[in-house]
Amino acid sequence: MPSSQPELSMVNPNAAGIDLGADYHWVSVPEGRDSECVRRFGCFTADLYAMAAWLKQCGIETVVMEATGVYWIAVFQILETQGFEVKLVNARQGKTVPGRKSDVLDCQWLRQLHSDGLLAGSFRPDDQICVLRSYIRQRDTLIKSASTHIQRMQKALTQMNVQLHRVISDISGTTGLTIIRAIVSGERDLHKLAALKDRRIHASTDEIAVALNGDYRPELVFVLHQELQLYDVFETQIAACDAEIEACLNQFADRIEVATNPLPAAKRRGKKQPGNAPSFDLRTHLYRISGVDFTQVDGFGVLTVLTLLSELGLDPSKFPSAKHFASCLGLCPGSRITGGKRKSSQTRQVANRVATALRMAAQTLVRSHSALGAFHRRMQARLGAPKAITATAHKLARIFYHLWTSGEAFVDPGMETYEQQDQERVVKNLKKKARALGFDLVAKPAAPECVS
Repeated sequence: MPSSQPELSMVNPNAAGIDLGADYHWVSVPEGRDSECVRRFGCFTADLYAMAAWLKQCGIETVVMEATGVYWIAVFQILETQGFEVKLVNARQGKTVPGRKSDVLDCQWLRQLHSDGLLAGSFRPDDQICVLRSYIRQRDTLIKSASTHIQRMQKALTQMNVQLHRVISDISGTTGLTIIRAIVSGERDLHKLAALKDRRIHASTDEIAVALNGDYRPELVFVLHQELQLYDVFETQIAACDAEIEACLNQFADRIEVATNPLPAAKRRGKKQPGNAPSFDLRTHLYRISGVDFTQVDGFGVLTVLTLLSELGLDPSKFPSAKHFASCLGLCPGSRITGGKRKSSQTRQVANRVATALRMAAQTLVRSHSALGAFHRRMQARLGAPKAITATAHKLARIFYHLWTSGEAFVDPGMETYEQQDQERVVKNLKKKARALGFDLVAKPAAPECVS
């Protein structure tokens, strides 16, 4: 007797599957499209264009691939420029299927799952954003490398018992680098070195001179000199990278006209910009291309906003809702439920630059006199510091998504308003519990005033 159950319809009939590797790639197309439905291609660029030509010959429209390294990037970009719809899927989605461990069967299995519409592609922004993202990631790498040489300069100073870091806050600042350059140039007069301090340094000249009294061994001064030179090299490369970032931002279309809709006043008014911020007006560029001044959100600096937009892009339509957005970042509570009981609500472990930036922004709110700062402190009192950071990062993600999709300006209700709303919420819950137990919660009358 024939079954009345409908068969699974094919969603992507013109689909191909690619299993990527370091040396070669296996490609599978539907049967009947060629005499060989599975072919192997090399990793060279000419082989990738031959792969694209063969897929066009087979009538392929969409391609799915999986990889655990960076081998997919060149294949993805070449196929995308050739007009294919390309999807990169997480290897976890197909790894639990037993008996499919060879490369040939992997590419066939990927094609079959994609033909039935069972695979979701990983998020990848537009190509213009990918270009900006490459510059930003390179800049972060250069900053990390430069910080390594700052640490080595500090180590050399400590070995010479030069306690410069005791009297100034940052040896890589104006005063610190000026004094270090004078030391490697041969200057040993302590008062002449101390006189190089910037006028904003609180420590006196005599205090700095006492801190600079050390054992200037030639080999340690040589190490200090080399580390200073390497630091200058990376600073030069960072400046060159900033020039490329500014040129890249100038190519973005205007989302808002700055002349008719001027940029709101900065919340960091009168304060020094972070030491790693570019020299050009980055905040205006971010406002122009996004239409929203995200720096009005407490905890969001220009570098944080630059990281968010360079990783996410300017099109929020790829995330259907704020819940999808928070889940993609791994900031929402988990939902491990078995037998109707919640086993764990721990967040997923996700390696994501956006989530890291949001967590770092959340850490800066611990002393903020804002509604977000009050929320962070309340979560810290309830859950502890690590969970409070994740909870605050989750709230920042939802705020960012709302501004990202609506284009509205952020308005901080204030710490007092938040604390009042929290108190009203606590009182409401207490009244609800009292009614459930058969009691009425009555406010305590005010104490009478004493009349003298």
